[in-house]
Amino acid sequence: MTGKTKIETTETATTKTDISKIKIGVSACLLGEKVGYDGNHSHDRYLTQTLSLFVDYVPVCPEVGCGMPIPREAVRLVGDPAAPRLETRNTHEDKTRMMTDWLPGKLAALEKENLYGFIFKSKSPSSGLYRIRVYGDDGKVQKTGTGIFAKAFCEHFPRVPVEEAGRLNDPQLRENFIEKIFALRRWRKLIEEQKNLGGLVAFHTQNKLLILSHSQAHYRQLGKLVARGKEIIAQKGPQELFDQYEILLLKALDLKTTIKKNINVLMHILGFFKKDLSPDEKHEMLSLIDQYRQGYVPLVVPLTMVNHYVRKYDKPWLKDQTYLNPHPFELKLRNYF
Repeated sequence: MTGKTKIETTETATTKTDISKIKIGVSACLLGEKVGYDGNHSHDRYLTQTLSLFVDYVPVCPEVGCGMPIPREAVRLVGDPAAPRLETRNTHEDKTRMMTDWLPGKLAALEKENLYGFIFKSKSPSSGLYRIRVYGDDGKVQKTGTGIFAKAFCEHFPRVPVEEAGRLNDPQLRENFIEKIFALRRWRKLIEEQKNLGGLVAFHTQNKLLILSHSQAHYRQLGKLVARGKEIIAQKGPQELFDQYEILLLKALDLKTTIKKNINVLMHILGFFKKDLSPDEKHEMLSLIDQYRQGYVPLVVPLTMVNHYVRKYDKPWLKDQTYLNPHPFELKLRNYF
């Protein structure tokens, strides 16, 4: 697979669209590579059979990458949770230097990959993101650590979305992560093709409802930032404006959507049809929103009706809203309750 691969996918909004695959990093064991300390893998079939239709993977196993053999003695984090050592579990051999010597070269190599995200192996002392066990020198165990490679990656690439494979079993966390990598792809495309105020205004306009579904506060902040765009460019140049926008955008998308937030957006959308919908159509739409509110139907149900009305009544502004089409429909990310 290459980053230039294209597939055709049916999307929720208007027509079929060609989507280039997105390149993301992944812990190699999740792809079925037998790189575990015991010579086994942690194959994640969702990643290899579903998400792989839309992404190309850059596999990384930091333990093998830094020179540890297969099989090998298991390692664990020891000492201060803020700066732990990496030691073998039984013989207590310190592997920290082996890992930290390898990290700079690997991170430099990953810079060239232009990654849009990274999926890490859960519970790994090298790759786990959250609640990794750290064995204190006093004998106490704290679940407050981060894998050494995962921590270094996040510090080196603070604007690249990251997630653990285990957490992707939660449908909301899964959608949030995938939504972010597709949003980052759209953002980088803007930077490559139209890095000017006009391009930023168009991008912000197309993503207004998506941002609103995550955070009203960031929606307002980003709107004010774009309104000051000409002033910021005059004073500090376009790079400053685009940096500020990217930081705020990613912070907004880090906040999970909720039923309440989505209903707010749906009602906002409904306002665009106040002169178009018949009484029966309006009643049907409000009924679907209420069913979603009560948890009887997933978000995809009212959104399907919205997309029908967008086409029927030809609403160009809504057709361009990424909220209605933030990721491939085939991933079924809005089908959960």
